[in-house]
Amino acid sequence: MRPWEKYIRQVDPYVPGEQPKLSNMIKLNTNENPYPPASEVQKAMQKVDVPALRMYPDPTSEDLVNALADTYHVNADQVFVGVGSDDVLGMAFLTFFGSSKPILFPDITYSFYDVWAKLYKIPYETPALDENFCIKKEDYYAENGGVVIANPNAPTSICENLDFIEDILQHNQDVVVIVDEAYIDFGGESAISLVEKYENLLVVQTFSKSRSMAGMRIGFAIGNSRLIKALNDVKYAYNSYTMSRLALQTGVASLKDVAYFEETCNKIITTRERVKKKMKDLGFSFPDSKTNFLFATHESVPAKELFLALREQNIFVRYFEKPRIDNYLRITIGTDEEMDCFLNFLESYLA
Repeated sequence: MRPWEKYIRQVDPYVPGEQPKLSNMIKLNTNENPYPPASEVQKAMQKVDVPALRMYPDPTSEDLVNALADTYHVNADQVFVGVGSDDVLGMAFLTFFGSSKPILFPDITYSFYDVWAKLYKIPYETPALDENFCIKKEDYYAENGGVVIANPNAPTSICENLDFIEDILQHNQDVVVIVDEAYIDFGGESAISLVEKYENLLVVQTFSKSRSMAGMRIGFAIGNSRLIKALNDVKYAYNSYTMSRLALQTGVASLKDVAYFEETCNKIITTRERVKKKMKDLGFSFPDSKTNFLFATHESVPAKELFLALREQNIFVRYFEKPRIDNYLRITIGTDEEMDCFLNFLESYLA
């Protein structure tokens, strides 16, 4: 080891889903929306003031914050925005989890949580999901330094009801509770309605899934104004200009087209339910997904074998070589045409 290397912080990084660069592929591995952004977004991009790109964007993100406040019926001082929900969540970990007590999140959940905890030297514990991949809420009654719940959970796809989330909040009123709702628009009920009741609740969402804007990197949090001020204080101490001019402009445009947003969500839900029935007929089982993906295992064929066989056909799904879930595939719901190709291959392979 070189002398200077001993001062480098060692972190096991988050491993994102593969982004293959093939023209003839079916990409069902990163939970992207298969439909394009709203037409309002395309119009906004055509109106970009290119000369203005020489100037910094608005550090307060005022237009987008106000648009989100209007959309979700909260005050502007209850909204925080960032470069995708990963940025928002990472900032929240840095801001709120300064206790010597461990924060709590499930053993099987979004795999960035433990990365942030290690990066920021936050103690943490991971209560195990039960045999059906469900959270045991009693595990979150113990003294802790904060709670993080992905609802619906990834990669398991399970969504808890609002009473369940409120029960965890009621038992954790002295710490910040983060509810990560990246997939909430595909069948769950948002905890945003609980923000006025619980001042320690921070709800985080993203434009990447239901709003078809993963490439633009827009995330946001809604919570008590004191939480949002704390987030902004840390943001301004770290990076004042997190959102690009283009992201701010297109984000506002996306929120205007409510009909398109609802239409695409409903299309994905309809396709998901159809695919569920077909995959059950093919011998797969999975939790009752309320997301834009399925978390599936086959009765006789190992998940890794299927993953590799699909890959040979340029059909990409996600495989996690981790304890308890190494015989499951996470399969994004694509268009009807994409899912038909996927199902046709499985039917042939499993025959």
